Amino acid sequence: MLFNDNKPTPLWFIICGRKILVKTDRDRVEIPAMKSLTDIGLKPLREHYVGAVRGQDCFAAEISEDARIPENMKLYGTRGMFHHVDKVVFKTVLKALHIIEWDKNDLYCSRCASKMEAKKDERAKICIQCGNIRYPRLSPAVIVLVSRGDKILLARSPRFEEELYSVLAGFVEPGETLEDTVKREIKEEVGIDVGEIRYFGSQHWPFPDSLMIAFTAKYAGGEISIDESEIVRAAWFDYRQLPAIPGKLSIAREMIDWFIAERENDKQ
Repeated sequence: MLFNDNKPTPLWFIICGRKILVKTDRDRVEIPAMKSLTDIGLKPLREHYVGAVRGQDCFAAEISEDARIPENMKLYGTRGMFHHVDKVVFKTVLKALHIIEWDKNDLYCSRCASKMEAKKDERAKICIQCGNIRYPRLSPAVIVLVSRGDKILLARSPRFEEELYSVLAGFVEPGETLEDTVKREIKEEVGIDVGEIRYFGSQHWPFPDSLMIAFTAKYAGGEISIDESEIVRAAWFDYRQLPAIPGKLSIAREMIDWFIAERENDKQ
């Protein structure tokens, strides 16, 4: 790759397994800046341009899991990176992870099994035999904050850290609108009905390839009855007495913080 010497040194989002390689200095964590991975003795298995952050070009690269890690660097779980970087950088961490996963998972054509090649005019892969084109996959999922007066519905998944609670979420199924999914997922997972569904926002979440589409909804009837295959516990929590909840850069936390601010404004 050729670089313009007048531009800032590019940032490299280096993926190893499902982790990202960062520079460390005591408690400080940074995305490394360099012209090439060879500068630190690493050989990329694949690499992609993934945009710019504050004027710095950004590249995603994958390295082998048995690669020798430089002494001043460390592998961090990509989910945990939001504790160490700001929202703009974290978004690029997620984009890098998604692009690398797509590249290594779509090596062969799903139609004829021939090898796929990079398409030159867009981010896609094309089969040289049958012309099948594959784009990075996005799987839409809804995430919903359900309220009932001063309380919100929070649940704990068996995948969560102990005692962590969050709002409910689920994937969109074929033939559904987003509103259909909101109603179905809430009913299936906790047994209640909801109404007054309103769009809140969205967040890219590549675990493995989700687009989280956030909604608020209001309780419309029923009693909590959990689907034990999906939920360990669910309950109504007063906004002034919440359990452990997701970190600041997640859209789940953004919705919870919004609800708290709305209720506090109403009380003034």
